[in-house]
Amino acid sequence: MPGARRIAIVLFNLGGPDRQEAVQPFLFNLFNDPNIIALPNPFRYLLAKLIAKRRAPVARAVYQKMGGGSPILPNTEVQARALEAALGDLGPGTEVGCFIAMRYWHPFTEEAAKAVLQWGADEIVLLPLYPQFSTTTTASSYRVWKAAARKLGLKAPQRLVCCYPAEPGFVAALADITAGAIAKARAEAPQARLRVIFSAHGLPKKIVDKGDPYVAQVEATVAATVTKLGLAADDWIIAYQSRVGPLEWVGPATDVVIEEAARAGQAIVVVPVAFVSEHSETLVELDIEYGELAHEAGAAAYVRAPTVDAHERFIAGLAGLARDALGTTAPIRPGCTRDACKGREQCAMTQAGA
Repeated sequence: MPGARRIAIVLFNLGGPDRQEAVQPFLFNLFNDPNIIALPNPFRYLLAKLIAKRRAPVARAVYQKMGGGSPILPNTEVQARALEAALGDLGPGTEVGCFIAMRYWHPFTEEAAKAVLQWGADEIVLLPLYPQFSTTTTASSYRVWKAAARKLGLKAPQRLVCCYPAEPGFVAALADITAGAIAKARAEAPQARLRVIFSAHGLPKKIVDKGDPYVAQVEATVAATVTKLGLAADDWIIAYQSRVGPLEWVGPATDVVIEEAARAGQAIVVVPVAFVSEHSETLVELDIEYGELAHEAGAAAYVRAPTVDAHERFIAGLAGLARDALGTTAPIRPGCTRDACKGREQCAMTQAGA
């Protein structure tokens, strides 16, 4: 559209290998991130090479169970198109384009920045598909984006939505899918006690102890969701999955909580609260590995709630965050009340001096 005001929405996500040959380089990119392993080079580079080589065979087997690669990119593309449609009411003469910036595999952040420049964006909103801020996710993606934009000479005003742990649309979508999963579990095991496990990707405890607000923001997400659902305090728990390596991680561990509930004969509902699209941690770890664990340990039922994906309430929430960001000149726009990371030294807003 000639003369249109062009607004680029850049969706940050981790990415995933799209084929078996991409698994090892994807793992290298992940572990070579200084936000993941805080070692100077060449030590981080060499360690990342070693870890990627050792973990690749196991990881390839995981991705083989999903057809050979991760579905995260096509899932994110569906979210991008839905968000473009939701922002179609910004007025005549305004064109919205959603671009995907993956951190560890194609389309890389640098590719997204180049596409935004070539498209001719007048304004840019950086919108992470990580609802809860962490130095290992949003901060890493933002750091790489800024470097790419600087290198390309991308001058359009840019605003980052740093987090949205209790955004009403996100919480409504979570509550909706959780209610559906609870209904299914109760239908399968009407006499069993219900146990709702809100599962998030874990972090090494030392990262949280340094001031990363991720755990506090996960707790904010769950608090808002259980309030909306009206769940009793003893019916639910927060747990953390995907632990790797010898470090102490935040807990309790999702698999441990699942096994305990299963041995008690409970009807288990597992709800992903930090993943907004399906990928290996949901389709393999939660569905297959933890599902088998639950059934072998005697669970009355095991139901995994889907991720929010392109749920209309979630997409509406993202659209609202984008509109709010466009209405400010601040480079970082919090999608929370700051209560979820108050006092945390590595909150994005604190780091920005806000």
